[in-house]
Amino acid sequence: MICGVDEAGRGPWAGPVTASAVILDPEQPITGLTDSKKLTEARREALYPEIKAKALTFGIGWASPDEIDRMNIREATFLAMQRAIAIMGIIPEKILVDGNCLPKALPCPASAIVKGDLTEPAISAASILAKVARDRAMQDLANRFPGYGLHRHKGYGTPQHAEALEQLGPCSCHRMSFAPVKRALQAVA
Repeated sequence: MICGVDEAGRGPWAGPVTASAVILDPEQPITGLTDSKKLTEARREALYPEIKAKALTFGIGWASPDEIDRMNIREATFLAMQRAIAIMGIIPEKILVDGNCLPKALPCPASAIVKGDLTEPAISAASILAKVARDRAMQDLANRFPGYGLHRHKGYGTPQHAEALEQLGPCSCHRMSFAPVKRALQAVA
């Protein structure tokens, strides 16, 4: 009953921050779990349904760009983590969070583990679920807001994204409190 928790999307200029919580089933091991950033997109996509099918439970939580702007990215990430844990439907014995700090008000004892997505299978599984869920959400946003290239850079600060911000200005999926977006907003005003 160990729950792994990780996030995806802290750094981008657009889109939600996503977190996942996973309790793996020791009777159904999953081969190839590691930090989602170490896997190809195809491998993450292959592991995503397997993790969902074999885990005892999982949850995926989100914090919107508005919430990020209102509370800051750190607190919004913690909110997404709390939401992911809450929707699992099971209170774990212990929570392991990738990183060096923990959200408040967790339902059981917890530890932060730096690079835990490389060493703890439940955190690795959470890393993969969060990354794939966020990438799919960014594809949906790319369809709703064409011209920004969100399907390619997933909202991260690439030269293409900076150019699109300069030409089109920010849209509602952008994090207005992030400096490059704020500059683009002021330039349009």
